[in-house]
Amino acid sequence: MSVFRSKRVLITGGASGIGRGLAEALGAQGASVTVADLNPAGAQAVAEGIVQRGGEAAAVQLNVADSAAFERLVQSIRQLDYLFNCAGFAIVGEMRHMDMQAWRRIVDVNLMGVIAGSLAAYELMARQGHGHIVNIASLAGLVGAPNLSAYATTKAGVVMLTQMLRAEGEALGVKASAVCPGFIRTGIMDNAQYLNTTKETALAQTPVPFMELAPAIDRILLGVGRNEALIVFPSYARLLWRLLRWFPSAAPSLRRKLVQVSRARQ
Repeated sequence: MSVFRSKRVLITGGASGIGRGLAEALGAQGASVTVADLNPAGAQAVAEGIVQRGGEAAAVQLNVADSAAFERLVQSIRQLDYLFNCAGFAIVGEMRHMDMQAWRRIVDVNLMGVIAGSLAAYELMARQGHGHIVNIASLAGLVGAPNLSAYATTKAGVVMLTQMLRAEGEALGVKASAVCPGFIRTGIMDNAQYLNTTKETALAQTPVPFMELAPAIDRILLGVGRNEALIVFPSYARLLWRLLRWFPSAAPSLRRKLVQVSRARQ
C-alpha cells in the first residue's frame, strides 16, 4: 500500500511538468490532490484526468507570488499532509543581460513563492503535529550553472530554506525535503525567458541527456517516502554534487569553462 494513500496533498505548478507528474502519480496512489496553478484551465484538466481515472482531485488558480492568496489557500485545507512547491520558471542568459525587473520576477516566483507556501504550511503542520513540505529545487542550486545564474540563485535559496525548515520542524513533527534534479524533460525550456540567446542554443549546450519525466517522478516520491533531506538525481547529478563538495576548488574552473563554451556557440 502506498504511503500517500488517503493523504491530503497540495501541489503548486500542478498544470505541467514535475507538478503535473506528481499530481497524476499521487492521485493514482490514492491521495486527495489539490492541483494549484496560475493557469486555471490547465489545473482543471489535470484534476479532471485524475478523477476520471478513479482518483480524488480538485483544481484551484494560484499565483504563488501572492503570499496572501497562498496563505488563504493553505488555511482553507483542514488537514494538509504534503505540500509540493513545484511552481517555477527559468531565465536563460548571462547576468549582464538581466535587469532588476527580471530578477524580481524570478525571485518572486521561484524563491518567495516557495517561502510563502512553506511558511503557511509549516504553521498548519506544526499545529497538526505532522506534515511534509517538499520543495523542488535543482542541481543548479547545489553546484551553480552559468547562463542560469538567476535560476541557480533562487534554487540555492530553496535548498537552504528547506534545510532550515527540516532542522526547526523535526521536533514539531514537520518534515522537509529539497528535490535537486539534473535535466528533466518537463517543458521548462519551452516556457523559459531567453536573454541574448535562444532555446535551440541553450539545448545544444546541455552536456547530458534529459531524463524522462516518469522515472523522475518515481525517484522523487521514493525519496519523499524515505524522508530524504536532499533528493539528488540522476547518477551524474549525485556524482557532480559530491565531486564539488569534496573538491570545491574545481568549481571555478568548471564554471569558467562552461561560460567559454557558451559564448563560443552564440
